[in-house]
Amino acid sequence: MSLLDCENAFQTNNLQLLAEQYNINIADADILQAKIWELPQLNGYVNGYNPENRKVFNVGKAKGFEVTQLIYLGGKKKNEIAFAKSNKELAQLQFSQLLVELRMQLHTNYYNLYYERLKLENTNKQLGYMNDLLKAYKIQSAKGNVSLKDEVRLQSIVIQLNNDKVGINKNILEFEQNLKVLTGITESIEPEISESEAKEILALQPFGEEDELKRKALENNADYLFNLKLIENSKLYAHWQKSLNIPDLNLGAEYDQASGTFNNEINLKVGIPIPLWKSNKGNVEKANYAILQNQRNADFQKLNLETKVESAFQIWRNQYDQLAEIKSKDLDNLDLVYNGMLKNFRNGNISLIEFTDFMESYRQTALQIYDMKNDLIQSAEQLNQLVQTKIFY
Repeated sequence: MSLLDCENAFQTNNLQLLAEQYNINIADADILQAKIWELPQLNGYVNGYNPENRKVFNVGKAKGFEVTQLIYLGGKKKNEIAFAKSNKELAQLQFSQLLVELRMQLHTNYYNLYYERLKLENTNKQLGYMNDLLKAYKIQSAKGNVSLKDEVRLQSIVIQLNNDKVGINKNILEFEQNLKVLTGITESIEPEISESEAKEILALQPFGEEDELKRKALENNADYLFNLKLIENSKLYAHWQKSLNIPDLNLGAEYDQASGTFNNEINLKVGIPIPLWKSNKGNVEKANYAILQNQRNADFQKLNLETKVESAFQIWRNQYDQLAEIKSKDLDNLDLVYNGMLKNFRNGNISLIEFTDFMESYRQTALQIYDMKNDLIQSAEQLNQLVQTKIFY
């Protein structure tokens, strides 16, 4: 699968993303709930005992009912709805945070798997030759034609290669498992990257200055934007809590058959709490402290993000410069010398000590080069995640 194939499967199947999406739906439901007013209230009465006629439940002579509605004052409903809408924006930013984080994990595991497979291929190639060579030496050693010391020297290289293979296979299983979880695909995934694509990924990418990267990160990084939105959210919450100090109005109409000043009278009813003190003072104070807290957190996140961008850029630059020192010609020469050493050893032109020394050096160098290429791509992905504007393609 190409990386694009994996991304498509990831966006369709990833269970964490699907679960997080429901938080946005929950926030929509909260907005709907915030728009709902209190139900009108119906109260009524009937006569229980008439002392004049000595009748119980003299309903025909005395009954009444009233309908009241709570009327919100001070913009309470408007403020509650604004706060609920702000919570939805926070839920959307949390979804974006998770999307960026999981996509980063997808890319990281994809490229890790790609280079581990290349390392396995290279190691298997070396093992194939060295195992054949070791078998031949064991036969000759048994016949007394070569020394046991030479056999042991070859055996040590085979053991090291097998140890490399075990470690590589363990990594491959781990990265394959991670990709299965991220993409929702139960089959093993084999990264599909052509040689030209791999070279293009490692090529120098267009960059701005560090300050430009920091500016883009502050504009686009979902984690930082979430902290900014928290300040706005806490201000809306504080505004809502302040409005709760304003008393609400109870407005209604009443019908009374006989117990009022007039028979069959209809009355207008108005009720409002007496504002002798601020009933929500503590919550208002708590909300104001939350504003200050979120402002400090946002300042910290800004500094933290700028520092991370600066560090990630320097790491990428150092790794690029390190890999750039190794020219394509150098890599070709490495393979050329490797094949030449195999041929010369078969022909008896070099000693076993020279051959095994070279094979040990080649084994380590081949693995290091794959790791250097992978590290460069991973550092580029780290910058992409922080800036959240496409820098590397």
